Amino acid sequence: MFGRKWLNSSIGGHRAGSAARSRRRHRFDRGIVVFAAAVMFLGAASVQVWAAPKEAAPASGGKEVAYPANMFDNGKARHFEHKTADGVTVRYFVMKSSDGVIRAAFDACDVCWREGKGYVQQDNFMVCRNCGRRFLSTKINEVSGGCNPAPLTRKIEGDKVLIGVEHILAGKRYFALGGGR
Repeated sequence: MFGRKWLNSSIGGHRAGSAARSRRRHRFDRGIVVFAAAVMFLGAASVQVWAAPKEAAPASGGKEVAYPANMFDNGKARHFEHKTADGVTVRYFVMKSSDGVIRAAFDACDVCWREGKGYVQQDNFMVCRNCGRRFLSTKINEVSGGCNPAPLTRKIEGDKVLIGVEHILAGKRYFALGGGR
């Protein structure tokens, strides 16, 4: 009798345990669905955060484009686009780094350019939107190769930042269909 009672309670206990496990599994599955939805939502939100506004390069009608130097005093990278005669859009950014130097680089690098994602600023760093590597602002325009933002020649004359159109066009290979290499 003792064995039978133990067997019956064991079977009943098993069923009760099974129901409890089923409820826990249902809660777990619901939790995973909620977590996945949150990740998808945050991923979509981060796309908005990572999108850099692009400004057209000022029409120069000449051999260089000019920007007022004080346009970069806030230390924020400003992204620009330059349309070539054959319709390629060359993207670049200009910023004043933490050491007070105005720097310029293409919104592409030698490694990730095929993805066409460019860089976004986070504090004192430019971050590759493709691989996530971070580059100190003071190294922009000084270090080249790899995933570093490809340097863009610029000069400061008085209160103007000048970038030669020929220098902008040299970056076309990063933005032309097929890379232009």
